[in-house]
Amino acid sequence: MASPHSIYTTSLLLLLTFQLLSTISKAVVPPSDTFTYINEGEFGDYVVEYNADYRTLPPFNNPFQLCFYNTTPNAFTLALRMGTVRSESLMRWVWEANRGNPVRENATLTFGPDGNLILADSDGRIAWQTNTANKGVVGFQVLPTGNMVLHDGKGKFIWQSFDSPTDTLLVGQSLKSGGANKLVSRASAVNNIDGAYSLVMEPKQLAMYYKSANSPRPMIYWTSAEWFNVDVGSVTNGSLVNLTLTSVPDTDEGFLYYLTFEYYVTNPPSGWNRNMAYSKYNNTLSYLRLGIDGNLRFYTYNPNVQGVAWELVYTFLDRGSIEGECQLPERCGKFGLCENNQCVACPTPNGLSGWSNDCEAKKVSCKASEFGYYKLEGVDHFMIKYTRGDGGRKQSDCESKCTKDCKCMGYFYHTADSRCWIAYDLKTLTKVGNSTHLAYIKAPKKYL
Repeated sequence: MASPHSIYTTSLLLLLTFQLLSTISKAVVPPSDTFTYINEGEFGDYVVEYNADYRTLPPFNNPFQLCFYNTTPNAFTLALRMGTVRSESLMRWVWEANRGNPVRENATLTFGPDGNLILADSDGRIAWQTNTANKGVVGFQVLPTGNMVLHDGKGKFIWQSFDSPTDTLLVGQSLKSGGANKLVSRASAVNNIDGAYSLVMEPKQLAMYYKSANSPRPMIYWTSAEWFNVDVGSVTNGSLVNLTLTSVPDTDEGFLYYLTFEYYVTNPPSGWNRNMAYSKYNNTLSYLRLGIDGNLRFYTYNPNVQGVAWELVYTFLDRGSIEGECQLPERCGKFGLCENNQCVACPTPNGLSGWSNDCEAKKVSCKASEFGYYKLEGVDHFMIKYTRGDGGRKQSDCESKCTKDCKCMGYFYHTADSRCWIAYDLKTLTKVGNSTHLAYIKAPKKYL
């Protein structure tokens, strides 16, 4: 039989829970702060990213403004634009609500008394929402940082756009371990759907992946693992929690501002900084973008400069980096050999020919009797730098594995340590000085 004390405690907890839920349910957005914006009217006159047509909406906090935009007729995205008319510079899209799920003319954006923000198509279909109905939301704001927020009566964020980035990370915004808010590239300037590239914060590293329709899983082509071994010593006993892009003034020099990654590690709990880029002006208005080509770049915005307000201040995979441009999966298109950041050849069953955008591996059937392999020496695949492959394998076993897998386009083999990689996409191959690094590419027997 329960004691009077435990019955009293349980009753008190139930009462407090009821009162809390009752308070939240009674919290409503004041009528003056509710709105419905309709996607209609004339398009804006100024040049914006992707050569888009756009309509501005009232939510604004310099230099950020909410807009509807489209790059194909009658397929609109709700997005946050960065840049001002005064700077006479290209304005860019730094957050999107409904990528890949466009709305049409006369779509509506509604912020109702219940605190839910809803994007609905002209036929009433809900394309996107914050799912914050009856959760205590009383207000909506676009902050000076570019963070769009729904907050309660105490100013606490119930929802924020910083938790759901698309391909861009603004200063003050974080990536969290586990990939819940990873960056995903745009497919093309015209097609506003998810592209092939992603940037993910993992427990042991920050990593970039390439995913194609043919590959069963994303393939890694860059990782920051070496950073953390240098900065932290090791994350063997702990895990990375999150990484935040920050702007930090140099107090010694006085005129430099660094764009810095701040990241936090468990076991023991600690924080670390890595300066990534710098400018000679306040770079609080900056962003990190995972581009259509899979490269990561830092852009800064200086509103006091007319015509050239944007500056590219750092590129992760460029000619001056350790990895170089050959590490980009599509640097040489569908198929090509890359050396010293240049596409130098198109591998064929009859040897190397001059590279062009038309280079492509021969298509093969799934019947082993109808295809074979041609060999390339001193060649690596972009995934090899950051994956170990299968060790202790005979070359014949590696080939057998590829032959039995219809989607395998070829395999890579290091004879020095008997290591094997199966490739479901070829794309860019890198010329290396070690002749024991071999590639075997599938081709129809009639070409061999």
